[in-house]
Amino acid sequence: MRPAVSYPALDAVQPDTDLVFIRENTEGVYKGIESEITDSVTTCTRVITEEASRDIAEFGFTYARQNGYDDVTIAHKANVMRQTDGLFLETAEAVGEERGADYDTALMDALAMHLVMHPEDYGVVICPNLAGDMLSDLAAGLVGGLGLLPSANVGPENALFEPVHGSAPDIAGQGVANPSAMILSAAMLLDHLGYDEEGDRVRAAVETVLESGPRTPDLGGDASTRDVTDAVLGEL
Repeated sequence: MRPAVSYPALDAVQPDTDLVFIRENTEGVYKGIESEITDSVTTCTRVITEEASRDIAEFGFTYARQNGYDDVTIAHKANVMRQTDGLFLETAEAVGEERGADYDTALMDALAMHLVMHPEDYGVVICPNLAGDMLSDLAAGLVGGLGLLPSANVGPENALFEPVHGSAPDIAGQGVANPSAMILSAAMLLDHLGYDEEGDRVRAAVETVLESGPRTPDLGGDASTRDVTDAVLGEL
C-alpha cells in the first residue's frame, strides 16, 4: 500500500492528489531471475502468477471499498507483455466483475502521463510490481517528494511498514532526511493493528508540523531530522 496525498500547507505540484497504489510486491521482474547467455546478451525472467494477481486485486478492491474510494484503476502493459500482464489484467478484472465493482484499466505508460496531468481522476491503482514502484515514485513528485510517502507491505500473517524512499544511504547520518514518511508509516502500522484514533493523531501531528514548521531541506527548510521529529512529538 503506497498512499500519495497532497497536504494543504505545501505548495504541491498537484494539490488535488489523493491516490493509493496497491502494488504486487513478490513477483514480476523483481524476482531477480537473471541470466547471462553470452558476454553481450543478458535476460530477465518476469514471473506473474494467477494466485498473486488475485491476492493483490482482492486486497485493492477491498481497500477501495473500506476507505471510500470510488475510482479503481488496474494498471498493465498487456498490449506488449501479452502473457504476463495479460494474466494479471485478466485476473484483476475477474475479481472486479465478481464483486460487481466499478473499475477502469489503463496502460501503465499512458497512466503515468494522465497521473501527472489529472491525478484527481484516480483513487486506488492496482499495479504489477515494477509499475507500482515507478508510478508511486512519480506520484511522490506531485505532492512534495519521497520524504512524505509512507508504505505498508501486507501479507496474510505479517506486515512491514517503511517509507517509500527506502534507506536513502546517500544521506545517512547527515540529519537532513525528512522523517514524515517514517512517522506516517508508523501511523499506518497503528491503523493495521486497529488503533485508528491513535493513527489519526499521529497524522494530525505531522500535518500541523508541515504547516507551521520546522521543515527539512527537501521542503525548503533548514531544520534537521531531529528538529522535525521533536516538533511532531511536541504536537502529540
